[in-house]
Amino acid sequence: MTVRCSAKGCRDDASWVLVWNNPRLHEPGREKQWVACGDHREHLSTFLEVRGFLRRVDPLGAPPSSPRLS
Repeated sequence: MTVRCSAKGCRDDASWVLVWNNPRLHEPGREKQWVACGDHREHLSTFLEVRGFLRRVDPLGAPPSSPRLS
């Protein structure tokens, strides 16, 4: 299965996982994910970061860099 970039209109394969959480909507342990291609990683990361949502960016397919709560 191919994982596609989350950027609007992009059909490229994703290579990054952007892990985020909106503290106004989600409990602290909940992690949401967007995936990004190399061209959109910075744009999507910045979008989340300026809102205080971005937790971390992991390579797609790599073990998580911090424990995930279910």
